[in-house]
Amino acid sequence: MWLLLAFIAFPLIEIALFIQVGGLIGLWPTLAIVILTALLGTWLLRKQGAVALADLRRSFSEVEDPSEPLAHGAMLLFAGALLLTPGFFTDAVGFALLTPPVRRKIFIELRKRVHVARFQAGPQPRTETRPGARPDIIEGDYEDLDPPGSRPNGDSGWTRH
Repeated sequence: MWLLLAFIAFPLIEIALFIQVGGLIGLWPTLAIVILTALLGTWLLRKQGAVALADLRRSFSEVEDPSEPLAHGAMLLFAGALLLTPGFFTDAVGFALLTPPVRRKIFIELRKRVHVARFQAGPQPRTETRPGARPDIIEGDYEDLDPPGSRPNGDSGWTRH
């Protein structure tokens, strides 16, 4: 229900802002502002994205919980989509998401609502399936699909005679 309201409210807000701003400063300055904010947003997004990617790499190399850098990266991606969407309201939200304090505050609020049960880096620990099992042997089951005697001399059917 909230998503439907957002899909209705956002375009209405954008149209109202375009009418208001266009009435105050005119058509061409309004279009110039929309294009300039898209260009500025793209430039800022590239700079912030590089920082977020470096933070993510650092968290992986130091075997830390990568949830915060991943969340920042997702918010930057969303900010980029908002900044490339023409409009004043989407630009304002997109520029707000480009600022690290806003992203940090959103992450803190999200962390209160989402509980991570466990974080583990590296391969899964091996579990022994039976006493005395060797770690260099992989056990498995198989089933012969050919009825007995249908392939004489072990012929697989994939070779020519």
